[in-house]
Amino acid sequence: MLTVSNVDLYYGAAQALRSVSLQVKPGRVMCVMGRNGVGKTSLLRAIVGQQPVAAGDISWNEETLLGLAPHERARRGVAFVPQGREIFPLLTVKENLETGYAPIPRRERFVPNEIFDLFPVLADMMGRRGGDLSGGQQQQLAIARALVTRPKLLVLDEPTEGIQPSIIKDIGRAITYLRAKGDMAILLVEQYFEFARDLADDYAVMDRGAVVLAGERAAMVESDVRSRLSV
Repeated sequence: MLTVSNVDLYYGAAQALRSVSLQVKPGRVMCVMGRNGVGKTSLLRAIVGQQPVAAGDISWNEETLLGLAPHERARRGVAFVPQGREIFPLLTVKENLETGYAPIPRRERFVPNEIFDLFPVLADMMGRRGGDLSGGQQQQLAIARALVTRPKLLVLDEPTEGIQPSIIKDIGRAITYLRAKGDMAILLVEQYFEFARDLADDYAVMDRGAVVLAGERAAMVESDVRSRLSV
């Protein structure tokens, strides 16, 4: 289980996170929502080790992640799908997937067949360069690359941004499948309310760097959440 406890984060003098706490459990999807600029991506960067925190703790299975570099967190099962995908445009799809081998033992350095079950289009494009794929295909590749690492915590930053509806449905089905396996905790930052609502087991809404609403999806008051998302 991922536990974020009273985390503060600063960029210079500007405070981006204010005593943020949440938990992400295996077999469940935690959706973090909020307007642009409220600290959602900063939270993810703190979790995966891209940004140091000023106070609080971030732990995975009751062991702190603070002080560990991103690659050390990856070796502990943390995988990140960043906003904007950040695939390697000059590498082929196959080579992009193989970059996911870095944090895993040599015996596991192969692409699991279930990745092609989730995203069949990638099997047909193994020799194509990443930069030649559509935005939606690149997003599928970015998620697949993360899954190659055999993560126990999958962190996704706005995977539906700029993606056509058919691929949004494919991504939703993939997340639903991964949750159903029961051994992976999934943390999803998302602005597309319907997508987040339909996938979430638990949710948190952020505003000005703090969590202002949180709970289980079954108890969500949609009007309260929507009011925090509208501009």
